[in-house]
Amino acid sequence: MPKERTNLTRSHRIDYRPFLYILPALIGCLVFTVYPVIYLFYLSLYKVDLLSNTWKFVDVQNYLSLAQSQDFLQVLRNSFFYSFFTVSISCTLSLILAVLLNRPGKLHQFVQTAVFTPHIIPLVSISLLWMWMMDKDYGLLNMILQSLHLPTLLWIDSPATSLMSLILVAIWKSLGFNILLIIAGMHAIPIPVLEAARLDSANPVRIVTKIIIPLLSPTLFFMLTVNIISSLQVFDSVKVLTSGGPANSSNVLVYWIYQTGFEFYKFGEASTGAVILFVIVSIVTIANFLILRSRVHYH
Repeated sequence: MPKERTNLTRSHRIDYRPFLYILPALIGCLVFTVYPVIYLFYLSLYKVDLLSNTWKFVDVQNYLSLAQSQDFLQVLRNSFFYSFFTVSISCTLSLILAVLLNRPGKLHQFVQTAVFTPHIIPLVSISLLWMWMMDKDYGLLNMILQSLHLPTLLWIDSPATSLMSLILVAIWKSLGFNILLIIAGMHAIPIPVLEAARLDSANPVRIVTKIIIPLLSPTLFFMLTVNIISSLQVFDSVKVLTSGGPANSSNVLVYWIYQTGFEFYKFGEASTGAVILFVIVSIVTIANFLILRSRVHYH
């Protein structure tokens, strides 16, 4: 009987070794993720003057000031406009092109590789390339417009087209990743299902809308979520191409945070903007999960 109790005690003893294995990663997460987020919320309640090294507690005054700032409200509008059109156009084009490119053969494999190439190129390099293409005097895009006898555009040099130009660059950059993601998901669709649809005389549009899209819903859901978060965090192309101008027309939230903190040295206001970005990304992501949860089918 004592031996049985000893064995029973050993079987209920907690093994702490798995916790020790994940402890380094957990410490890293706490130090480099959790602590900075908490400190960010704390810093957003202060007005910081680096020259005199003074911190003044202002409660929620930073938030109220930004809510009344027309420049900041324009930055928010630019961010939502950029995110909406980048994500909607990129995801739609990616789905169409993926369906067209999902064919056997070396030519289609070559095209898939070529389409994916922009994704592996650093965004700064891509932005420099597009800066040349969008040059108002000798850029490739205006040369094409001239050859078609169409009026040229100022592209990144005009408040009317600067944000549109950034959207164009983002779409070109994200297409490759989205297309290969969809093609990988399409390879998991059972071939007999598609063959049965063709035998029933279903047209290509009906096959895509009634079979491919529902079966690809987990892939499309992941792609949509990643694209939304990425579009709200855009920085590199804005920094290289427009610097938020002209006249604040292409300024977005992350670049505004950078400007406020590291050019104007208003770290309290910059932290407030970062908190607002954190809240926006969280709300959009959670809403995306809640709205699309019933439409995603996992098999």
